[in-house]
Amino acid sequence: MSEQSGDVRALIEQIARGLVDAPDQVSVSQLDSEQGIVFELKVAPNDLGKVIGKQGRTARAMRCLLGASGVKLHQRFSLEILE
Repeated sequence: MSEQSGDVRALIEQIARGLVDAPDQVSVSQLDSEQGIVFELKVAPNDLGKVIGKQGRTARAMRCLLGASGVKLHQRFSLEILE
């Protein structure tokens, strides 16, 4: 794992911890794929709606931040929210 992708992983984790009721159950794993780096976000079942947001707005905003980070770091990042 490169230092830059570790920073992005920490960013996602920090945002998710701020949104949920059970921050100790937030985990972000990183997978390398052909399309780039995929971050998998796992939260408590009760907090899933808080991370996704109304009509997916919160999840979309997090993905937008990942896209902007990716442009700056010349990487392709994507986010999957696991149930």
